[in-house]
Amino acid sequence: MSRTYLVTGASSGIGKAAAARLRDQGHTVIGADLKGADIEADLSTTEGRAALVARATELSGGRLDAVIACAGIAAFDPLTIKVNHFGAVATLEGLRPLLATSDAPRAVVISSVASVHPADEALVDAALSGDEDAAVAAAQAAVDRGESHVIYGSSKQSVARWVRRTAATEDWAAAGITLNAIAPGTIVTPMTQPMIDNPEMLAVVDSTVPMPLNGHATPEQVAPLLEWLTSAENTHITGQVVFIDGGADVVLRGDRTW
Repeated sequence: MSRTYLVTGASSGIGKAAAARLRDQGHTVIGADLKGADIEADLSTTEGRAALVARATELSGGRLDAVIACAGIAAFDPLTIKVNHFGAVATLEGLRPLLATSDAPRAVVISSVASVHPADEALVDAALSGDEDAAVAAAQAAVDRGESHVIYGSSKQSVARWVRRTAATEDWAAAGITLNAIAPGTIVTPMTQPMIDNPEMLAVVDSTVPMPLNGHATPEQVAPLLEWLTSAENTHITGQVVFIDGGADVVLRGDRTW
């Protein structure tokens, strides 16, 4: 049965691969990105987030079966927390009423194996409290003290924890909407290619995200997981962070969980 999807970050990387796979399966996909998509919106801004919801409502006719929030960046500055956490959360919360009209509503957001790396607690706490100004200030403080590298992992930890806090609530589980995150390892995308092409950076990447099973992945290898999690077949998996990382989480954390 054909379903209607909204995919953010649809112009490149995992979002592009997911959108292509879903279209190949006969589904309707509304793509959103900064440019080159059905909806052009900047999810780092409140205006862009509102525009996404308004345009998605118009294009979908008020009904979505699934949302895949892929839009994300890895800049060493506060913009990363604005897009990766607040942009993603605004997407999911803003489109939830459209999902609630579906017979089998599903939602997934992209976290990262970087979510298990040491995080900036002040940044994560501010994000989880919904205080964007405080989160931006915490991110800027990390930059100022020379620790800008923690912003990305912190943004991915906060959004994963938001999923865990939110999935079982009245607005989501009680409404029949599954809400999950996936946590990829190193995926070969335009965002990561410059690091992979630099031998020194590659050594850092592979030491922080060790992937003993088949090495780096492509977006096309991630798309099938997103397809299944957002399919009508997924009736009971919710609130989970599914690692698709070639074993990186196992290497980094062993048998420990959060």
